[in-house]
Amino acid sequence: MNPFVFIILDRYLICDMVSTLENDYYTIAFYNLENLFDTFDDAYTNDDEFLPDSERHWTEKRYHKKIRKLGQVISQIGEKTSGKVPVIVGLAEVENRLVVEDLINLSSLKDNAYGLVHYDSPDERGIDVALIYNMKHFEVTHSEVFAINLFDDDGTRDYTRDILLVEGLLNDEKIYVLVNHWPSRREGVELTEPARLIASSKAIEIIDTIRTKDKHAKIVVMGDFNDNPKNKSITDLVESQDLYNPMSNLPTYTRGSLNHRKEWNLFDQILFTTNFFEYGEGKHSFSQVNIFDKDFLKQYKGKYKGSPFRTYIGYKYKGGFSDHFPVYLHLKKQ
Repeated sequence: MNPFVFIILDRYLICDMVSTLENDYYTIAFYNLENLFDTFDDAYTNDDEFLPDSERHWTEKRYHKKIRKLGQVISQIGEKTSGKVPVIVGLAEVENRLVVEDLINLSSLKDNAYGLVHYDSPDERGIDVALIYNMKHFEVTHSEVFAINLFDDDGTRDYTRDILLVEGLLNDEKIYVLVNHWPSRREGVELTEPARLIASSKAIEIIDTIRTKDKHAKIVVMGDFNDNPKNKSITDLVESQDLYNPMSNLPTYTRGSLNHRKEWNLFDQILFTTNFFEYGEGKHSFSQVNIFDKDFLKQYKGKYKGSPFRTYIGYKYKGGFSDHFPVYLHLKKQ
């Protein structure tokens, strides 16, 4: 036989092997969507900035443009390695269930049969966390939220986002996912640090409760923590719960998940219990982690060049995606 035929056959065999291997990888991601508000006035929350007649002129056209852009991003996270859309995506800064439904019903995501978990939180701006999941690979068996109890100096309640806990079966293996959006640094790092330490303590409490009933629980903790991997709120969580933070080696002076005043931060992180390093038939084990910071997600010129291409800069509409890049990890099913 002509040797050229063998070369062609080998190429097809190799391609088939790669395709098979890629199907064993599953992507778990987290994405802060930056103020994903609908255009309707909610009398119970402070959403006045994101209305058609507001200074931002948040119109239906702008809303649907943002939704389409975010759907395109989510559909591509980790796809190069796994060959499919993410199986689980934690979301932050969504106003309500409606905006998440609009997101998963986009043509870029609809064919993948995404389900969602969402609870309204007491946050004063009305922004929540949520979780979407590919129902072909993940089945939700339980979900609930946990309040983070913060108080001002005068004793009044300071409302923030709840922590969302979702329990389910990833290809028949039980895992737990905590989705977080911890208090911001808006009033200064030192002044606001105690609030994030309280949030960290609540996450620790939730994990302790899980382990009380499921000693060998496989747990993923994701979110916008508004702290970097080496800040105390994160190190306390990692050390007290024997977690692994694969994000700790990712941030550099030129890379992160968000950029503030020309300084990169990695507030968006995914942590997990160390039993994700265990191998065995039917188990999902950790493979790799990364920031999804492709060039199309970045400002391509000007003083913000290379930073996340966001929807607004101040009140000036830019029509971008978000002020955060998504982060993700790959699990390999044995």
